[in-house]
Amino acid sequence: MLDEERAAELRAVLNSRDVSAVVATRARIVLWMAEGRRRKDVAVLAGVSLPTVDRWVARYAGGGLAGLEDGSHAAPREQVPAWVRGRILALSRMSPPVETGLSHWSSREMAAYVKRVEGVAVSWHYVANLWRDNGLQPYRQGTFKLSKDPAFAEKVADVIGLYLDPPGGAVVLSIDEKTQIQALDRTQPLLPLDFGLPEKRTHDYKRHGTTNLFAALNTGTGEVFADCHPRRTAVEFLGFVKRAVKPHAGKEIHVVLDNLSTHDTPEVRAWLAANPNVTFHFTPVGSSWINQIETWFGIITKQAIRRGTFTSVNALIHRIRAYIEHWNTDPEPFVWTATADEILAKVRWVQASVRQLVDNNAK
Repeated sequence: MLDEERAAELRAVLNSRDVSAVVATRARIVLWMAEGRRRKDVAVLAGVSLPTVDRWVARYAGGGLAGLEDGSHAAPREQVPAWVRGRILALSRMSPPVETGLSHWSSREMAAYVKRVEGVAVSWHYVANLWRDNGLQPYRQGTFKLSKDPAFAEKVADVIGLYLDPPGGAVVLSIDEKTQIQALDRTQPLLPLDFGLPEKRTHDYKRHGTTNLFAALNTGTGEVFADCHPRRTAVEFLGFVKRAVKPHAGKEIHVVLDNLSTHDTPEVRAWLAANPNVTFHFTPVGSSWINQIETWFGIITKQAIRRGTFTSVNALIHRIRAYIEHWNTDPEPFVWTATADEILAKVRWVQASVRQLVDNNAK
């Protein structure tokens, strides 16, 4: 039996908005049993088993209202020591030790290394969360190439100037060739995308030849003009440039392109002399990344070519033309934000890092 004070306390729990329905049910079980109801009737009313009725009556008898709350079902989890956390962060900012044979860290390899070397067990989930919280991605890899062009700074300033502040009324075209695009066909038919199933294809393929894509990106509008040719020679290049600039007749035209020999032949120089409204701007040697058309080449490769299946070169060319037509229905120019000074500062930092690495290896 319960005294009036404890019964009132339980009834207050039942009417409290701050108490969960689960705890309220447990309080009802205690009250019903205190009223002299049979165990099986209380079990039916509460929708629980007989052992559950006994458990909450005993828990209340031993701990009062606190006994009706859920207790921890496991031992408290030991936190990762701060020094281990710092060790993981430090290791994540360096290449794996040579003795591991690893080319890069993964969260699982990091967890295994810390357990083996430091004797502290951490989960790979902990490592992954730690990386995410600190903006670390040690598994990623970038690329770089330092240009040896003595006029690197001048050419960078020239090209970037066209992107950020083109002459008023002028047209800026970014031109290059994507060469030797293969028409790859699979040895068995492609299984198309279906409900709940991804597209599938065989791993092996057949080659049906190649084509060369000549493309000109209008950096102001995002429109692309392009042609496909079986060869890439100075003849095809000059013919393409003539067709690319024709829609802009009467305007000042600036063309950004790389240092390929076919871009600077006597025939090309003669044509430029006869067309003074067209000016060529060459990117630094080994720095085609500064040419915006290269970004577009990456997009068409990812979206139309790499996963394509082509039964012939003509089929490949048809896909390229269809993609360009689709692109030009709603073109958007790329937004160039890096200034020449920012690019040159970053290059100087990479040069200093390379020199330091060379000096360290020489010791």
